[in-house]
Amino acid sequence: MDLEILKKAFEEDSNVVYKLYEYANSLADKKFLYYGEERQHLTFAEFNRQTNKIAHSLISMGVKKGDRISLYLFNPMATVLMMFGCWKMGAIFSPINFNYKGRLLSYQINDTAPIFLVTEQGMLAPVKDVQNDLSPVKVILRKPKKDEHDYNSDVANISLDSKFECYDFEELFKGEVSDLDTEINYWDTANIIYTSGTTGPAKGVVQSHRWMAQYTFNTRRFVHEDDVMYNDLPMYHVGGAISNFTRVVWRASKIAMWDKFSPKDFWNRIEESQSNNTTLLDVMVPWLMNAPERPSDHNNPLKMVHMQPLPQYHNKVAKRFGIDFITGGYGQTEAGNGFVGLFDELDEGEGTPAELYKGYSRKEIVDMFKSWGYPVFKGTDEIKKGFMGRSVVLEATVLNEHDEELGPGQYGQLAFRNRLPYCMLDGYYNKPEATVEVFRNLWFHTGDACYKDENGIFYFVDRMGGFIRTKGENISSYQVEDIINSHPKIQICAALPIPAADGEEDDIVVYASLEEGASLTEKELREWLAQEMPKFMWPKHIRFLDSLPRTATNKIEKYKLKQMILGELEQK
Repeated sequence: MDLEILKKAFEEDSNVVYKLYEYANSLADKKFLYYGEERQHLTFAEFNRQTNKIAHSLISMGVKKGDRISLYLFNPMATVLMMFGCWKMGAIFSPINFNYKGRLLSYQINDTAPIFLVTEQGMLAPVKDVQNDLSPVKVILRKPKKDEHDYNSDVANISLDSKFECYDFEELFKGEVSDLDTEINYWDTANIIYTSGTTGPAKGVVQSHRWMAQYTFNTRRFVHEDDVMYNDLPMYHVGGAISNFTRVVWRASKIAMWDKFSPKDFWNRIEESQSNNTTLLDVMVPWLMNAPERPSDHNNPLKMVHMQPLPQYHNKVAKRFGIDFITGGYGQTEAGNGFVGLFDELDEGEGTPAELYKGYSRKEIVDMFKSWGYPVFKGTDEIKKGFMGRSVVLEATVLNEHDEELGPGQYGQLAFRNRLPYCMLDGYYNKPEATVEVFRNLWFHTGDACYKDENGIFYFVDRMGGFIRTKGENISSYQVEDIINSHPKIQICAALPIPAADGEEDDIVVYASLEEGASLTEKELREWLAQEMPKFMWPKHIRFLDSLPRTATNKIEKYKLKQMILGELEQK
């Protein structure tokens, strides 16, 4: 894409806060937000007033532009209200995974060192458990009312030590309703959002306001003002808070929110909210596909779904549920949204029923994707595994271990460069060495292994640490896991390398957990593997566990598995 066109597009949509101010005036009565758990509607004007009140209240409580505010909330409505309240007065939004507890929780609060911690009654118990490990911090506490869905009498009497100065969340809504005059520049810090810390302590990713514009750029181009985005992703994550929520604000459309994903209730919610756009991550897709088929599967308004990672059977999903378009791509807390591609899944008339279809026409969507330089495929086209798409906003490449660029078909590390300032992370909070390392030689190193084809389409292979060298072959742990996970008795597995007993290469280790009630021996699995994978991929060690260790964001902690197998082998 021409750099001047790109620059103009960013200047026109410079800041999501200013877009909210604009629509609160020009589209004041348009319904913007539906919170399904409470059957609650907010117009653009109402959401703007509520967040204005929060922003003014924060200022009256001594919060200044650039101050950090940590949110440890489960309730998504409270989260997005606080999020915009922070941005409007220039504070930094720093959400905490609501699954965190113990050292994970105390580490992030202490590392961020916020001026306020915003939490709710249902989350007080984990905070109380670590209160002796926390530096004194002022707390804003939300207490659900008895008629609210998340009220829980069992936790109503939990309180923190007196060293924590507490404020009532409801008091925030007594502030002024007028728009704020805080100057918000594209280079100002908007967020500090933490990585999962699979390979070490979590790092706070410092994101500017332009980072949010970049992260949503590839997807908000194609959102129509009549569209309704369905979201059940958590608001501590960039997928829910930034990709889904802010792009709706940018495009003056509507969002429908629920607390969490439910395969049982998913389609009822789509019908209730008349949502035609959503994001499905990882296991959400098979969970929906595993439900018994119904004659009404096709009769819904959902026309566009972003799937990440993109499953090979995406067209099968589209045909069953009448989804016109599926997008695939790449997203990261640090780099933002580097790639996207469109799959035109169904022929005209085979997708969303005409009476339920809204927004841009099928032809308009395809033409817009092509005009911006994004790849467009038919749903039945054969696509290699790991598809991510083509980069438009960022410069992308594949590097070897010496940061030399690799050609088509060569595996290496995915790296990005900004085409405009502040599009990617500013750095890691309080970690200058890690920041310098990740930006070495003027490329941002994602830590992901990939390759590109001759058309500039990029394909994900694995995390860099997932490469295994054995018997003269480079193997991806993803490839090993993909095969073993297809065994009908395997629930999930993790493959990892350890130093080979002989030579300088690696031995492959596999830990697996079985489906409930299943029985499988190592001998039986090895006999099956002999039929399913080449000999050089056969694991040297196979172990079964009831469950694999995971981070709070549900990623398998392979370093723990590696420690287990090395400890076991040392004892032999």
